[in-house]
Amino acid sequence: MSPSLSGVLSRLDRFGRLLENVALVTMLSSMIVLAVGQIVLREVFQTGIIWADEVLKLMVLWLAMIGSVAACRDDRHIRIDALSHLLPQWLINTTRLLVDVFAAAVCAVIAWHAWRYLQLEIEFEDRVLVDTPAWIAHIVVPVAFVLISYRFVVLALKKARGMIFGEDEDTTG
Repeated sequence: MSPSLSGVLSRLDRFGRLLENVALVTMLSSMIVLAVGQIVLREVFQTGIIWADEVLKLMVLWLAMIGSVAACRDDRHIRIDALSHLLPQWLINTTRLLVDVFAAAVCAVIAWHAWRYLQLEIEFEDRVLVDTPAWIAHIVVPVAFVLISYRFVVLALKKARGMIFGEDEDTTG
């Protein structure tokens, strides 16, 4: 890979990480402020914000999806690793490569079906928060699964490169 392309990809990766981190911190902070505010309003003033509960539910969805993308960026997603201490390293690497390829395919299929569901929401003009189109609130699902699938493909390519050239995965990207 040329140095200029590598530099551009590195900057894009850093920008994506920054965007994910800012989104996660903003979303979680907003959720905490809104939830605490809603509790105070209900307990102290016997009132509340009508739309707060529905917004909090949607924010949980967004936080979970963005958090999933962030977890996959550094290969820090949930992994069941029961046999890694018994198998030789080449078999562990091969298994992880196959699992990443499989996960990328599954996430791509989920993204496709989430996109199809989103099209139905648009067609039927579903609404959330009184008058907001539901597809706006739910677009995070197909987008996140596309990004997760992309991340698994990148992880698989890094692992394959490491296996072919005998490099450590951490030094390839």
